[in-house]
Amino acid sequence: MNSQERLSLYAFLSRIFKAPLGAREVGDLAGNRDLLEMIGGETRDYFLSRPLEEIEEELNVDYTSLFIINSQPVETLVSDGGGEILVGLQNPVMFFYFQHGYEVDMNRTELLAPDHIAIEFGFMENLASRGEDRVAYQFLRDHLLRWVPPYLLALGREAETPFYREICDFTTEFLFTDYGELRRGDNGV
Repeated sequence: MNSQERLSLYAFLSRIFKAPLGAREVGDLAGNRDLLEMIGGETRDYFLSRPLEEIEEELNVDYTSLFIINSQPVETLVSDGGGEILVGLQNPVMFFYFQHGYEVDMNRTELLAPDHIAIEFGFMENLASRGEDRVAYQFLRDHLLRWVPPYLLALGREAETPFYREICDFTTEFLFTDYGELRRGDNGV
């Protein structure tokens, strides 16, 4: 997978986990059969066999149930189990960002945690755009792979729609694939 593909997939995943999908995003997904196929056959069939308005409503309910009401996709909440979002440089992810010259302006996002899955995927997108494979490898190893796969494995079982069920599996597979490629790559990792 090249840097542009990595960048595009991390941008896509960042958007998917940031907030419920709107009509435009649902329409864009329905029009991209290759991406639907990559996510999974049930997702493809779901998008191609139902009215888009119905899909948008069902996805909104599923997202809200999965990622807002029943859990929060935030590393410190999932990893520490203390029920508290760490702020500033006491947050290990924020410290990692700081060490590698990445600033998260929390005043410019509606997300309340610097270690929200969407922000972490945005960080990986940024690293891919800058060709910083060594840092991406470290972030995957030290952060994303420690909490995202088990979190999404559990959440995927609770999903009501094929899209969120399969996006959980797709995301996990993508992270492990990316990690393997970065590990084997010619980038000195």
